[in-house]
This record gives sequence, C-alpha cells and structure tokens, in this order.
Amino acid sequence: MFSNSNYIDSVDHAFIFIVAISFILLVFITGLMIYFVIKYSRKNNPKAENIHGNLKLEIFWTVVPVFLVMGMFYFGWVGYADLQNPPPESMKVKVVGQMWKWYFDYENGVRTDTLFVPINKPVKVEVTSIDVNHSFFVPAFRFKKDAIPNRINTAWFKPEELGSFDVACAEYCGLKHAYMYTEVVVMTEADFLAKMESELAKKNIPAPTEVKTDK
Repeated sequence: MFSNSNYIDSVDHAFIFIVAISFILLVFITGLMIYFVIKYSRKNNPKAENIHGNLKLEIFWTVVPVFLVMGMFYFGWVGYADLQNPPPESMKVKVVGQMWKWYFDYENGVRTDTLFVPINKPVKVEVTSIDVNHSFFVPAFRFKKDAIPNRINTAWFKPEELGSFDVACAEYCGLKHAYMYTEVVVMTEADFLAKMESELAKKNIPAPTEVKTDK
C-alpha cells in the first residue's frame, strides 16, 4: 500500500499513541471521580474521616505519568530528528511565503507558484518568509515547517505517491490567510524534467538532463 510521504507512518503512530493514552486516562479518571463521588457521598459517609497518605499510590501516580510523557517525547524527538537530516542526494528547493501566496525557487533558476517534485526523490526545502510569519503545511504528507522572516528553516520529505496535494499556511498571517493555498504536484522523473524544460524555455535557460541534487 502506498503512502503519500515518508512521514505518514511515524506521525500517524505518534498521533494514535497520544490519543489512545489520553482516552484511557479520560475513562480512568472519570471512572474514579464517579466512584469517589458515590462512595464518599454524605449519604454513604455521613461522618467525615481524615484521609492519610499512601506512599505506594503516590509513587504510582508519579512514575506512570513520567513514562507516558517520555514515550510521547520519544515519538516526537525521533520524528523531529529525521525531519532535520535530509539525505545527501536531496533535491533542494527554496520555499518562500508572502502575504498571501507561496512561490518556489529551484537551483536551476526556475520559480513557480506550485511545487513540482519527482516521485521517490528526497526534497530538501529551505523555508522562509519575506513579510510575516507563515507555516508551510502539506496535510497529506504530515509535513509542516514555519516560514519566518530573515531566517531559513530546513527540512525534507520524500513524496511516495503521484498526484496533487494541498499546501496551506498553518500560521495566521492576516486578512487572506485562509486563501493562502497552493499544491505539491508529484510527478514521474520524466514528467518533472519535461516541466523544468518547459519553464526554462520561457527564460531561455539551458534545460537539465537529470534531477539536480543537493550534494
């Protein structure tokens, strides 16, 4: 079964883990609250009693949350570390956010307002902004990187399915924030090279013979 990008499994597993733990805690804590409300109600316990500490219980509710939080941290750290280390053969694209649009600069001099990438080729993105904070978000890829003025944020992804996928801005950036959409178009390498050739012809720049990588 194909996935849209290399992050699908890791992000989805982390999400399911966190939601499952949250659901279990919700049911457990709600159940305890109902139990104590009934057990220690005035009807069942007309006379108040002092409650003394329980060392085992205190150790339990300290140690268990620590392990749960560390598990969540582990999933997040592994995903972040992978995101920050693009393979040496990655194709480099500069992603620029501007109120209220995106544009993409390739190393061969091409600039587009849609991100075109070849399938199964790692893509290193250098994300920035020329005005206010934006966030480059591809929901189908489980991929997001902030676009901040005067700063370059790098990350990478590998598209694994042909097609067009929405790109949104995930950081409120002004009046037309909700309209700041474009697409990632994943193509075969032959189609990608043909697209680059077409774009270069418009600028009278010699066309590449292969996908350029960031070596």
